This record gives sequence, structure tokens and C-alpha cells, in this order.
Amino acid sequence: MNQRLYRIILPVNDIEKAEDFYSQILEQKGIRVSAGRHYFNLGGTVLACYDPVADGDECGEGWKFHENQYIYIAVENIQKVFDKMKDLDCKSLGEIEQMPWGKTLFYANDPFENPICFVDEKTIFTGQE
Repeated sequence: MNQRLYRIILPVNDIEKAEDFYSQILEQKGIRVSAGRHYFNLGGTVLACYDPVADGDECGEGWKFHENQYIYIAVENIQKVFDKMKDLDCKSLGEIEQMPWGKTLFYANDPFENPICFVDEKTIFTGQE
């Protein structure tokens, strides 16, 4: 069987703000697929920003990631992304660091408190030799 991850849903409470934030960080417009969903294609995997209220859905009890449940995004120029993040409405922003196993990355929380991590694409580990 051939499996692949094709979509990650990221909860947001303001789809317009999410579109603006991720368009700047990812340097692409993405595409609005409904009133509360905006998709960004990241190398074949869709990062789907989802605002349930804007989409006409119930919020239920809310939706929160665990503080260590990061979405990892590989980027070509980690310093450029880091510099952009400093200028935007991030809730927290760590420093660029090299991990003992060789990965270069930085952790942040987007404007919606979602934990995200940007990794230098030259240093990612995919679980394969």
C-alpha cells in the first residue's frame, strides 16, 4: 500500500487573519475553499486553516493542541521565515537552534496559539534512511 499525509487542519478563530498570516509566512496566496477554510499546498500536503464559526459549524468545546503538539513545516530559508515571524502577531517565538541530531529549527505559536515549528529543509529527518 502507498500512503501519504495529504492534509493537516489548523484551527483558527479568524480566517481572514489566518489567510494574511500564513500567506506572508509561506509566500503564497493559497486558496479559499469555503467561508471558513483556506488551503495552502505545502509540497503535496495541504495546510488547511479552519474557522468553524465562519464555516457555519459549531465550536463545540473548543479545539486546542497540546503545548508540544507542533505542526512542522520545512522551509528553504529558515532565517527569512524567522525574520518575518518577528514582524507578525506571533504569541511566542523561540530562537533558531540546531538540535543534537542535526535538525535546524525554531518553535513558535501563531496568532491563534497553535504550536508550529519551522525546520531548515536541508536538515529534516523523514524516518527513512
